[in-house]
Amino acid sequence: MQSFEVEVKSLLGSAERADEVRRAMWKADPTCALKSKNKQLNHYFAGGSLEKLAETITSYLKEEVRKKLGDLAMRGKNFSVRTRNKDGEVLVVVKASMDDTTSENGIARMEFEEKMPMTLEKLDSLVLYSGFTYQAKWSREREEYVCLGTNVTLDKNAGYGWLAEFERIVNDAALLEEARNDIRALMTKLDVEELPQDRLERMFAYYNKNWPEYYGTNKIFIVE
Repeated sequence: MQSFEVEVKSLLGSAERADEVRRAMWKADPTCALKSKNKQLNHYFAGGSLEKLAETITSYLKEEVRKKLGDLAMRGKNFSVRTRNKDGEVLVVVKASMDDTTSENGIARMEFEEKMPMTLEKLDSLVLYSGFTYQAKWSREREEYVCLGTNVTLDKNAGYGWLAEFERIVNDAALLEEARNDIRALMTKLDVEELPQDRLERMFAYYNKNWPEYYGTNKIFIVE
């Protein structure tokens, strides 16, 4: 079954603002608690084709997983490919937009995520072999919560500083609008502002151009 994610971001910036959001979540939902904490390396790619990538990694995928990847390629408006090391677990991630926002940072997206039995470097080499090129490399520390039925992550991102992501996963595209409304209602309750897509795209473009300066560091930039 294909899954769809609705994700809205809010730029927090400082550690103090992240603390305020944690307290607001606990006040809004006394059952809210830290579910996991991890460090991640995320490598983004540009160009290439999903068909070639699927062919390259097919021996590592089960049949139903290959079908899911093929369905995503047909139905998504555009797609992005990334590899991830999450505390030693290596994954290939593909996201395709379901609306007019981008596949990298969009609000409504189809998502494919599969654990791969190899190192991040090996997986990167397979993606590059499939015709992709590096777009940028990202590093972050992530805290994961569930607040009033919404997945909330607080990320300390190289370049961006602290960023909150509010996410709901649905198995039917007809439920996307309801999920959007639920997320925005929670953000209002927590007093956090949605990061406008145009500013997010400017930030993303700036990081992609300058990522070697920020990857693996605590450096932060500000792009209005």
